[in-house]
Formats: sequence, structure tokens, C-alpha cells
Amino acid sequence: MRSSRSNGRRASGWRWAAPVLLVLVWLAVGGVTGPLAGKLSTVQTNDAAAFLPASAEATQVARLQKQFTDQQTVPAVVLYADRSGLDAAVTDRARADAKAFADFDGVVGQVAGPIPSRDGQAVELIVPVDAGSDVAGVVDRLRARVSAGLPGGARGYVTGPAGFTADLSAAFAGIDGILLLVAVLVVLVILVLVYRSPVLPFAVLISALFALAVASGLVYLLADHGVLTLNGQSQGILFILVVGAATDYALLLTSRYREELREHESRFAAMAVAWRQSMPPVLASGLTVMAGLLCLLLSDLNSTSSLGPVGALGILGALLSALTFLPAVLVLLGRAAFWPRAPRFGSPHPERSGIWGAVARFVGRRPRALWLGTGAALVVLAAFAPTLQAGGTSQDSLFLNPVPSVTGQQVAARHFPGGTGSPAVIIGPADRVTAMVAAAEQVTGVSQVSPVGPQGGPVQPGQKPATVGGLAQVQATLTSPPDSERAIETVRSLRGAVHDAVPEAKVGGSTATTLDTRSTAERDRTLIIPIVLVVIFALLTLLLRALLAPLLLLATVVLSFAATLGVSALIFNHLLGFAGADPSVPLFGFVFLVALGVDYNIFLMSRVREESARHGTREGVLRGLAVTGGVITSAGVVLAATFAALSVIPLLFLAQIAFIVAFGVLLDTVVVRSLLVPALVHDLGPRVWLPSRLARED
Repeated sequence: MRSSRSNGRRASGWRWAAPVLLVLVWLAVGGVTGPLAGKLSTVQTNDAAAFLPASAEATQVARLQKQFTDQQTVPAVVLYADRSGLDAAVTDRARADAKAFADFDGVVGQVAGPIPSRDGQAVELIVPVDAGSDVAGVVDRLRARVSAGLPGGARGYVTGPAGFTADLSAAFAGIDGILLLVAVLVVLVILVLVYRSPVLPFAVLISALFALAVASGLVYLLADHGVLTLNGQSQGILFILVVGAATDYALLLTSRYREELREHESRFAAMAVAWRQSMPPVLASGLTVMAGLLCLLLSDLNSTSSLGPVGALGILGALLSALTFLPAVLVLLGRAAFWPRAPRFGSPHPERSGIWGAVARFVGRRPRALWLGTGAALVVLAAFAPTLQAGGTSQDSLFLNPVPSVTGQQVAARHFPGGTGSPAVIIGPADRVTAMVAAAEQVTGVSQVSPVGPQGGPVQPGQKPATVGGLAQVQATLTSPPDSERAIETVRSLRGAVHDAVPEAKVGGSTATTLDTRSTAERDRTLIIPIVLVVIFALLTLLLRALLAPLLLLATVVLSFAATLGVSALIFNHLLGFAGADPSVPLFGFVFLVALGVDYNIFLMSRVREESARHGTREGVLRGLAVTGGVITSAGVVLAATFAALSVIPLLFLAQIAFIVAFGVLLDTVVVRSLLVPALVHDLGPRVWLPSRLARED
């Protein structure tokens, strides 16, 4: 008897030791990776190279340009303008500034100008900024000098590629603090409303923050060693994705744990069952999202392909935290985690008799009419999807708030050819320079063409073009702003004319980069979307051990995505008046919505399969909906709210992604997963599990 008690105490001691040890390990890991998360901004790459298509013609030109100089530069266009006409004092000031700018740290090469406008109302300088320097810092210093004490009514501006880079960096500057704070506060409020407990929300949030610390630490180390590329938009999505996913997985586990505490007196026995039943769908969900994100590696756009591993590492951190740290904390807290509404052993399950029990009964009464009706409504919304304007936008439309570079670009366009400071670059055989110049001069929309001299600017009288390895450069200034639709059409024509005259020549520059980025994004959509569907179908087949159910689930998620795009088109085009969308917006929206939408179907259908094995498919789907409806809807609201937090970053791309994912997740959880899928499964009955054995056991 004494030995039996001793063994019992020893076993009990081990049961307490394991969760305590796990918590201590996570505290140690968080202590190491947490500080690294705060350093992510130091390994960001937000210059143009971070978004270039990897193998496009513009990228090839950018590589060839490196042969002509030891330092790659980003031009800053410094503008002095006065609509009443500039006097000599302003021109003298511009000339003095040009000399001063040449001595600024980060400015390399020769400052071009002052260049007067034809209308006599403006002069400009072209300041070459070292691309490897702190471009934003250099632009800040340029702006500080330009805005100080200009004569008369003149105004000074700093724009061009360097100005846009600086404003883009400023837009991402608050990402470490503001975005995370907003996301965490939103999640905290929702969790308090869901659980009505002052304890559990903080346990879930701490779990999510540990997940973010681990994921951010891994991303920092890999980015710091050049293994992957991190930019501002990827970091913002990483923060949101980890907090949202970790909270979703935590909600599933805590909900099952609360159920099992009513069935088991021992907290350890309750967690053992909850973890065993929750682990497969959580793991399947995480692997599905990771697989979908890793498909982005097939993209030829650096900004898109880099998001794949960054996001996958985020989901990995969420999985590790939800399946190790959170169970340990919940076991240590026991029923107190749910105080003051702690579940008592032997008490009834309110999930089966509450609102979701009523929804389940509603689904069971007229399933066919319900799935046909909801399906038809989604088809109507999906009909508007083709109207989404996703052919690309200008840099002027990239920012949602007024920024100096956009204002400066608009002023410059009134006085100078739009492409000044961002010319198209032609590189070809040095002995065919004359032919390249002649071909470019014939293109409508090109205002000036000149070979590039030894100093990096247009050749001067008596000079010869600079040559390296038998190659020479030619610059073609466009009449339209470099990111405008007219400029893009001009570059298309320029490439055609130059390639006809000199087949070996290549045309690059900022406008060509925009053109190639759009073309590559369209190619990515065509390639990646089918692959994501195949990968997710394979994972669903393995999880559900059926073929028909995965096909139906995938079809409903795709329909939900199409309906979301339709609503987004109406909102973006008509309500908010956006100028358009980046071509990669539909791809990003698809990957997130399909992967995350399948998540909720995994949560539902894994429980339905469990209940179907005991009670039959039709009863099983109603029981599964009743017990998972609340937690899955709560998870959807949390994820939608966290993605909506992306809108605090004033960039069009992220605002559109925030709306698409937030609205799509809510549509999927409230309509598709709550009504359409259960009604469809109920109507089909056991056939939904074909060809598995469960289809014959109902």
C-alpha cells in the first residue's frame, strides 16, 4: 500500500513537472528571441531591388549597370518652384545647394543642375544617392536644407526614386510598435468578450507573443545571414499572421479543454484528451497554411517569394506555442483559467444547447434549400470579381496619406518632362550606340536621348560614351511621369524599337521595372493559384481520408474567395474610389483566404468526422457544428480583426489586403462554414466520405 501511494505521488509529481519545465523552456527561448524581434527593422530591405522580378529584362539591366560604377545610386530629384516665376536668387540658392549636397554623406558622383524649366517657374537638381547608404536619412537631410529659408515665394521639394524610398520607409517606421499594439489590443478585447474571463485572454495572448518572438527571431537570424529577404510589407503581414493564427489555434485548444473539464475531474486527464483531439486539426491547419505560403516561392517577384518562408516561419512559431506552451499553462491554471465561469465536473455542455445548437437544428431542417440559397448568393457576389481593377497603380496612388515625394512629383510634372530623374536605361553593344539612340528617338513619348558619359551623366561635347566589356549605356527621358500608364506604354514601344534595331540591347530603368513587375505578377497568379489548390487538396485528402469531402470543401472556399473579390471590387472601385490595385493583391488574397478558409473547414470537419464515427454523418455534422460553431466563429472574428489592423499602415496595398482577408474570413466563418458546408454535408449524408469506409457505415 505504501509503495502504491509512493508511486502515485511520484507520477503526480511528474505530471506537474512537465508543464512547469515547458513554461521555463519557453521563458528561456523568449528571452533569447524576444530582443531579436525588436531588431527586425534593421534587416529590412525596402529599396527597389527588394521588389524586382528576379529574371526580367529590367533586372538584367540593373545587374549590367553595376559594371559601369562601383556604387549603385538612387536619384533624388530636388525641385525649386514658384508659379509667379523664379528670380536669380532662387537659382543662386539651387547652385549653392548643389555644391553643398555633393559633400553630404551618402551622396556620390556628380550633382546635375541646376536645370531650368522652359516656363521659367522651376529649377531642379538630380542628386545621386548611394543605394547602399541610409537613403531615407540622406533624403531627410536634403529636405531639411531645401525647405530652409528659400527666397520669395519659392517652395522646395525632394522627390524621385530616393524620395519615394524615404517615404516608403517612413510608412513602415511604426510597424514594430503601432501595428503590434493595435493587433494585440483588438485580440484582447475580443477574447474578453468571448470568454468573459480576466485570466484566459492573457494566457492566450502571452502564447501568441511567444509565438511571435520565436518566429521573428528565426526570421531575423535568416535575414541577417542573407538566407531570406525581409521587407516592410512582409514584416507587417508576419506580425498579423502570427498573432491571428496563434490565437485561432489557442481558441480551438481552450474550447476543447473546457469541454473535457466537464467530462473529467482531473485537469491532466482533461488536457490529455483535449490535446489529443485538437492536435490533428491544429497541425493539419498549420501545415496547410505553411504549404500554401511556401508555394509563393515559385513567384519570380522577390517581394512575393520572400513572403513565403517568412509567413511559414510565423505559422511554425504559432504551432509550437499553441501545442506546447499553452497546454502547459492551461494545465497549471486548471479550472481557474476560466474564472469566474469555470466549468464544473459533470455539468452540462452549454455549447450543445445555446445559439449554435439552434443553428445546427436550423441547418438540419432544410439543408438543401439552405446550401442552394447561400451558394446562389455567393455566385451573385462572385460575378463582380472580374471588375476588380488589379492591373497596377502609380506611385502617386501607393500612399493613402499625402507624402512629400508625391507632392513633389506632381509639381515637377507641371514644369519638366515627367521622366526627368528616372530615365529609361538602354544597355547594348558599344559599337551600336548610334543605332540605339536613333531607335529611341523615333519613339513617341521620349523627350530626350543621350549616351551616358564617364561621369554617369549625358555625354558632354567632345566626350565619348563610357564603355565596359564592350557595352555602353543610353538614357532616354520620358515625357510622362515614370510610373504612369503612358510611361509604361512608352517603354513597351521603346523596347520594341530598340530590339528591332539592336537585338542584343536591353531596356531597363524604373518604368521598365514597373512594367516587368506587373507582367510577372500576372504570370505568378496563373502559375501559383492552381498549385496551391492541388497542395491543399492533397492535405485535406490525407486528413479526412476521403476524396469527395476535400473537393467540396475546396470548392466552397474558392467560391467564398471569388465572392470576396466581387465585394472588394465594388468597395474599392465605387465606394472608396481607389485608383486600382497591385497585380499581386488577388494572389496574396487567394493564398491567405484559401489557406485560412480551409483552416476553419478543417476545424469543423475533423470534429464532424469524429462525431460521425459515433452517431452517423447527418447527426455528426449537426453535433460538430453545435460544439465548434462558437469557437470557430470567434477564431474568425479574431483573425479578421488582426488583419484589419494592417490598415494602420497608410499604404494602398496593405489596406486592400487587410479588407480582402478580413471580409473574406468573416464571410467564410459566418456563411460558408456555418451554413453552406454543414447543409451540403447533411444533404449528401455518408456519401461525403467517399471512398472511405465511413461512407458505408452510416
